[in-house]
Amino acid sequence: MLDVVAAICLVAGSFLALAAGIGVLRFPDLLARMHASSKPQVLGVLLGLTGLAIRLRVGPAIWTLALVAIFQMLTTPVATHLVARAGYRTGKIQPDRLVVDELTEDLLQAKTDTPGGQGSPPKSGIIDEGGPGFDPEPN
Repeated sequence: MLDVVAAICLVAGSFLALAAGIGVLRFPDLLARMHASSKPQVLGVLLGLTGLAIRLRVGPAIWTLALVAIFQMLTTPVATHLVARAGYRTGKIQPDRLVVDELTEDLLQAKTDTPGGQGSPPKSGIIDEGGPGFDPEPN
């Protein structure tokens, strides 16, 4: 009975990983592709690891698989967030497809709240030019 549950988990995980790969190839823009690469891929990996743990039934192997699952759940959201920010800043995101664009507002607010006064760059020397729709000269 446990082998059937393990097989179901492995097949379902493989299907989700396949769906993620197809989504990365078929979706039109960066944000949709990132969604396809992160959401079903993580669930697919977790289902695969669960199926493998059920099939192996060995203590050290299960602990190793649990660590892999934990690291997968910790690193995927961070990596996806960084890719989204990099895509936004390099203009790879289509602004007309965004429902809400909070990053442009935050970048403008950060630029006006710098220690040197209105519009001066921060003391670190790092200037964030923003992404699509970013107005370098605030009103």
